[in-house]
Amino acid sequence: MRIRTAAPIALAAATALAGSLLATAAPASAAAHQGGLHFGTIQYDGPGKDDRSKKSLNAEWVNIHNNGKKKVQLKGFTVKDNTGYTYTFGSYTIGAGKTVKVRTGKGKNVSGTVHWNRGSYVWNNTGDKARLIKPNGKLQDSCSWKKSTSANKGIKNCH
Repeated sequence: MRIRTAAPIALAAATALAGSLLATAAPASAAAHQGGLHFGTIQYDGPGKDDRSKKSLNAEWVNIHNNGKKKVQLKGFTVKDNTGYTYTFGSYTIGAGKTVKVRTGKGKNVSGTVHWNRGSYVWNNTGDKARLIKPNGKLQDSCSWKKSTSANKGIKNCH
């Protein structure tokens, strides 16, 4: 009889412990994007055919969002994929609460949009990982995805 009585008590205690561990773990993972720079949305598989046209290349992009309270100078920050393709920011300031879009193709850099100026694609449609790296080499943020499907339309929300 003790075994039958002890089992439900042990199960209840284990469930309570697991619940408290999950409750404390959730805010820690959510806190990663509470402030500062992070990836927002990534369009890793642009709509239409991949024909290396300027339009097609620029349909592939990553958004970097400044969720902090101060503007940030991005000079020296890099964006990298799994292959090692690297975009390095020149002098570019992103305001507090603002987003900058890094397009793969060629074009004129304007407020809110910069261009990698590549003639080929960066982000793999079958899965990849974007990394935002500080000028000192430390990882600021990363975002990964699996294969592009009709359900996700080649878009990853990294928030």
